[in-house]
Amino acid sequence: MTEKEKTAPVVSVGADTEQSIRKYTNISINDNDKNIKCFEEMQRELMLSLDPLYLKTISMSELYDTVYQSKPPLIDGLLYPGTYIFAGAPKLGKSFLMAQLAYHISTGTPLWNFDVKKGTVLYLALEDDYHRLQERLYRMFGTESTDNLYFYVSAGQLGNELDEQLTRFMAEHPNTKLIIIDTLQKVREVGGDNYSYANDYEIITRLKKFTESYGICLLLVHHTRKQNSDDKFDMISGTNGLLGAADGGFILRKEKRTSNAATLEVSGRDQPDQKIYLNRNSEMLVCEFEKTETALWKQPPDPLLENIADKIARGNSEWQGTPTELVDFLGVDIKANALTMKLNIIAVRLIGNKSNRIKSRTALKLQSETFYTVITEVNFLS
Repeated sequence: MTEKEKTAPVVSVGADTEQSIRKYTNISINDNDKNIKCFEEMQRELMLSLDPLYLKTISMSELYDTVYQSKPPLIDGLLYPGTYIFAGAPKLGKSFLMAQLAYHISTGTPLWNFDVKKGTVLYLALEDDYHRLQERLYRMFGTESTDNLYFYVSAGQLGNELDEQLTRFMAEHPNTKLIIIDTLQKVREVGGDNYSYANDYEIITRLKKFTESYGICLLLVHHTRKQNSDDKFDMISGTNGLLGAADGGFILRKEKRTSNAATLEVSGRDQPDQKIYLNRNSEMLVCEFEKTETALWKQPPDPLLENIADKIARGNSEWQGTPTELVDFLGVDIKANALTMKLNIIAVRLIGNKSNRIKSRTALKLQSETFYTVITEVNFLS
C-alpha cells in the first residue's frame, strides 16, 4: 500500500450529507494554469447559483457519481422515513394501533413478521387525555414501560405554533424516528379553502419538508369517507391532494365494526402494495398478525454485494485501493468506472449488509483513479 493511498482523505458513506465524487474532492494539480481554470469555474458556478432564474441541473453521470444519504426503514418492509396518511373509520381502533406501532419502535421490539429499528417516538394524541392514555397503555403492555416514547395531548396548528413545537422537540430529542399526529384534522388551519386539492396538497408538502429535513417518519391519522370505492385509498376523507403529496398511505378496515378481524392495506413509494390481515386481541387490545395476501417483499440479493461481503470479511478488517485493483481483487468482469458507479448507487445496501459471514467491523476504501482524489468508505456491521 503506497503512502499516497494511506493519506488520502476519507469520506464516509451514509453521513449526514450527500457526497459526490466530483464535488467532495482534494484536488492536487501542480500546473498553475489548471488551478486558475478550476478556480474560475468555481466562481462561475457560484455566480450562477445566486441567479434565481438559473436551473442548477444535475447530469445522469453526476447523479451516478453521488452517494446519497441512506434511509433505513423503521419497520422493515412496512414503514419508512417519509410522510404517510393512516386512515380508517371513526372509533375503529386506529389510536390503539398507533400506540402499538409507537411502543414497538420506541423499544425496538419486532412487530408481527417485521424487524424494527429502535428510536425515539413522539405521539400527539390530540383526541385523548393522559388518564385515558395511561389506562390504554397499561392494558396493552402492562408495566413494561419505555423512556423513548413521549406523549402530548394538545398542540398548535400548522402555520401557528406546531412547526416551532416540533422543531424544538427534535432539537431536544435528535434520535427521534417517528412522530404521530392523531388526528390531522386537529392541526389543520381553519379557513374557507380548507378542503380544496391545492390546500390538501400544500399541507402535506409542508409536513414533508419537515420530515425530509430530519430524515424521520410522520404518520398522520385521518378518517375515511362513508362511501365505498373499488380503490380503498379513494376513501380517504378530503381530496386526492392528501395522498398525492404523501409518501404513502395505510387504510385500516373492518367488515363488521363489532368484529375483531381487520385488514391493513399499505401503499407507498418505498414498498410494494400489501394487504395484511389482523386480529384484535380482545383482552390486551393489540392487533395480532394473521396473514398477508402476498409474501412480505424483500430486496433480492445482489451477487456483487455477496462477493464483496464474502471477500472483505474473510480475514480482512480493511481493504483499500483503486477501482481497478478492486475489480482484480473481486475477480469480476466489470469495468472499473462501472464498478465505482454501482458502488455509489448501492452504498445504502453495503452499509446495511447483515450477512452472517461478516463477523466484525470491516471497511472498503475505494480511491478514484482520476485527479479527483477521493476515498469512499463503506462499513459492514455485524
